[in-house]
Amino acid sequence: MTDSVLPTRHVTTARIVAVRGSSLEYRADRVVGEEPLEIRAAGPGQDPVAVAVTMRTPGNEDELAVGFLRTEGLIEGPEVLRIEAGSPAEMNQPDDRATVRLSRAFDASVVAERHFVATAACGICGKASLDEVAIRAAPLGPGPVVRRQVILALPDLLRGAQRAFNETGGLHAAGLFNPDGQLVAIREDVGRHIALDKLVGSQVLAKAMPLGQRILMVSGRVSFEIIQKAAVAGIPIVCAISAPSDLAVESADRLGVTLVGFLRGDGFNVYAHDERIDLRDLVGWG
Repeated sequence: MTDSVLPTRHVTTARIVAVRGSSLEYRADRVVGEEPLEIRAAGPGQDPVAVAVTMRTPGNEDELAVGFLRTEGLIEGPEVLRIEAGSPAEMNQPDDRATVRLSRAFDASVVAERHFVATAACGICGKASLDEVAIRAAPLGPGPVVRRQVILALPDLLRGAQRAFNETGGLHAAGLFNPDGQLVAIREDVGRHIALDKLVGSQVLAKAMPLGQRILMVSGRVSFEIIQKAAVAGIPIVCAISAPSDLAVESADRLGVTLVGFLRGDGFNVYAHDERIDLRDLVGWG
């Protein structure tokens, strides 16, 4: 579920001036890493096609590359043969490039049409309309029904598993849980949507797809990007500590995703498809 050792460059050290009240101290501090990753794809006999350059926290590059391609609807998953890092002869940091080798031809025209530009903060900018996303992600099926107590426990379970956050305080997390609240996998990154791509990629590479019986818990807020990626991956329930955007709510409703926000303490808001949350103890049913 978590790595025993944090990846190289995942967390680095900076020298700081720490001011606390009337005292001053020069010391080292742990900070989260942030570097660009070029994601490329290639089928048999093809030259690699540059798909996107995204800012991310170094580590789990294979998962990120595969997860990005999967959540953007560019691959299904089984066609992934291997992932190659950049050449040490060409790059100072070979892990700043990941080429996904596929068993089938990769359609480069899709990349040209969709104009991928990604940052750690906002995900893919200049994306096509919500209608285009709906084409790639059909509304989800019924999925599990989850007890209220399980939903309420997710923030503490996620926070307790955030190893890199404990060192830096500067990372988002995406955690995958089963309907009983057991942690399946967690990934951290400076970008919340990048953490989700890494998480989905880990499941693709583990051949654990589809994710129709899983719950996604993310730190921070929920954007359209998170809902879109969850829907493409088949995740029926998305929970977050903070607020969703209006487009996230609209897309969750259209794509059949249960959206839970402001999940804190003993409360939460359900913005879409509340039928997957068992609230019978509160309304006097059953």
